[in-house]
Amino acid sequence: MKHSSASAHASNDNQLLIHALTPSTKSPLLALAKRIADAGCNLTESRVSSVGTEVSLMLLASGAWDALAKLETALTKLARDESLRLVQYRTGPRENSSHLLPYLVEVVAADRPGIVVRIVEFFTQHGISVEQLNSTRYQAMQTGAEMFQAQFTIGVPSEIHIAALRDDFLELCDGLNLDAIMDPVKF
Repeated sequence: MKHSSASAHASNDNQLLIHALTPSTKSPLLALAKRIADAGCNLTESRVSSVGTEVSLMLLASGAWDALAKLETALTKLARDESLRLVQYRTGPRENSSHLLPYLVEVVAADRPGIVVRIVEFFTQHGISVEQLNSTRYQAMQTGAEMFQAQFTIGVPSEIHIAALRDDFLELCDGLNLDAIMDPVKF
């Protein structure tokens, strides 16, 4: 039987987003990956991170409609484990974002409330999407000061003038006493 590209595309239109939270000592990554494969689905995207004492998994499974239904049933059974918090829902393929230029923004500063809010607010006002965000607090080895560090991957619409955006962003950071850089993603 020949598998047409139209039917291959249709199976990719069927997607299930799975978010799992659990204590880091009981990561369900293997159990979830097995259930995705056993249902006849593909694991198309995944994000795993430790946050505090917990592990957070964000998985995107794709496949035929009936395979996703089988996966949903298997996940419902897995979710009965009281140490696992599981959210799942159907979604579709992401819109083409080829008009967005990927940039990496790194910020380091003395820790204080509101830093992320001000940065995200700036990007939102400029029509820029935050694609990924990783942030953490830490204690500086040399001085013991409480520090904040964040990395944003942003999608800058191609019609935005990059030099002007960078100038405005760095001016904001200077006003907030943040050390920051904004560079194109190079991969």
